[in-house]
Amino acid sequence: MEEPLALHPVKLYVYDLSKGMARRLSPLMLGKSTAGTPGHTSIIVHKDEFFYGSGGISSCAPGGTLLGPPDTVVDLGNTEVTEEIFLEYLSSLGESVFRGESYNLFEHNCNTFSNEVAQFLTGKKIPSYITDLPSEVLATPFGQALRPLLDSIQIQPPGGNTFSRHNGQS
Repeated sequence: MEEPLALHPVKLYVYDLSKGMARRLSPLMLGKSTAGTPGHTSIIVHKDEFFYGSGGISSCAPGGTLLGPPDTVVDLGNTEVTEEIFLEYLSSLGESVFRGESYNLFEHNCNTFSNEVAQFLTGKKIPSYITDLPSEVLATPFGQALRPLLDSIQIQPPGGNTFSRHNGQS
């Protein structure tokens, strides 16, 4: 008789880097109120927090970056993916699609990473109010005016360890 596969909870941590300022200023700057103002997201699975920034893929204990606790926690369900397979997957992503130099604030960011990893683990995407926000901002005159400045911004939340297959993992 086969043993049932273990289920591991998968969470999405959502951080508002503006600490509420973006939500308050969005009607003035964008001409409409935004549904949410995520500035950073990460995936929590196998007792660690994994995220992507200009330094590549990083990990830490949940809430272990200098950002502190998340502003919102979204339950994404459960995964049967083992820690070993997941770490192999992350290693592959870190060497290909999610290298630090590939980071772009609007088109290839922490939300892109969280969405990709969520789909791998659970078959589900992260909420669209998070993934749609960059295009909503860029569709406004204010977003277009700020794009050159915003494109130069590199985000790497402090406090995590750059992920590699050899970060104490076998």
